[in-house]
Amino acid sequence: MVTQSHIELAQKFGDWLSQKNWRIATAESCTAGGIGYALSSVAGSSRWFEGGLITYSNALKRDLLGVSESVLDHYGAVSAETAEAMATGAQRATGADLAIAVTGIAGPDGGSVEKPVGLVWFGLAWPDGCRSWSKQFAGDRAAVRDATITEALRSFQNLS
Repeated sequence: MVTQSHIELAQKFGDWLSQKNWRIATAESCTAGGIGYALSSVAGSSRWFEGGLITYSNALKRDLLGVSESVLDHYGAVSAETAEAMATGAQRATGADLAIAVTGIAGPDGGSVEKPVGLVWFGLAWPDGCRSWSKQFAGDRAAVRDATITEALRSFQNLS
C-alpha cells in the first residue's frame, strides 16, 4: 500500500528529477507497481515519470527487459546482476534517463538459506552508469513491500 510518506518521498524525487531535466522509469517485481504508483501519485509527475514495467516472471524479465537467460540461470531472479539488468532494460525500453528496478522475496514463502524472505535487490541505471545494492527487510509481505518502495524512492539520494 502506498502511504503519504511514499508520496512525499516521490515528490522529493520528482523535484530532483525536474532539476536535472530527467525522466524516470521503473522495473518492478516484488512491489508489483507500487513504486510507479507512488511516483504517479504526485501531481505533475507526467513531466518526469515515463512509466514502468511489472515483470514478476522470469519470462517477462527476459522478454521485456532483456535480462539474459544466463544471468537468470546462474544468479537467479533475486540478485545484483538481475537488478542491474532490469534497470538498464527499463531505461532502454522507455528511453528514460534514470531507471530503478527491484526484485526480491516478499514472502511469506519462497525464501531459502541463501536468499531469505525479505531480501530485495535494487538496481539503479542513469546515463553514465548503473549500480545495485541489497537490503534485508523484516516483517510480513506488506511490510517488505512497503520498505522496498521507501528504499527505492530514496535511491536518488545515492546520485546527489
